[in-house]
Amino acid sequence: MFNSNDISLFLTVLKFASVKHRDQRRKDCKATPYINHPIEVAETLWRIGEVRDIVTIVGALLHDTLEDTHTTPEEIQTLFGAEVLALVQEVTDDKNLPKQARKLKQIESAPHKSTRAKELKLADKICNVYDIAHSSPKNWSLEQRQEYIIWAEQVVAGLRGVNQSLETHFDIIAAKAKHAITIKKDN
Repeated sequence: MFNSNDISLFLTVLKFASVKHRDQRRKDCKATPYINHPIEVAETLWRIGEVRDIVTIVGALLHDTLEDTHTTPEEIQTLFGAEVLALVQEVTDDKNLPKQARKLKQIESAPHKSTRAKELKLADKICNVYDIAHSSPKNWSLEQRQEYIIWAEQVVAGLRGVNQSLETHFDIIAAKAKHAITIKKDN
């Protein structure tokens, strides 16, 4: 069970991530506050994956900060420690690479990630695929949505073997998303 230090860390990370993402919005039609996504990833790890590792949970809250905000690795290490920083860096894409190269790198590196990173990436893909089907970016075509789901399945193929609950949930969400997109395409 979590102790008072774990709860303190969780709340400090939640506040930090909220401040870092405060001016960001998701690309959906509702322009949902971005911080909802990392919170949803952490909640998916906890509820679906039954992950009880505090580093993984707080890593989920921070997983997009290096990639999408002005957060530095030094800030994360100073405030939250080397273990948290290592996890966040492990799931962070290199924004210096072109988008297609980043996507290919995710597929190629997935099997080589740590257990923590694999679980975090699984929860992230679950949340993203759900969003693609139910509140996709406003300018995305049906083809772009289908391509995203196929790519996510390729990434997840390399993450398998760490958390059966997350893997099964991903499969269900991906199948439902494909079905929902197919119905929209047929209409």
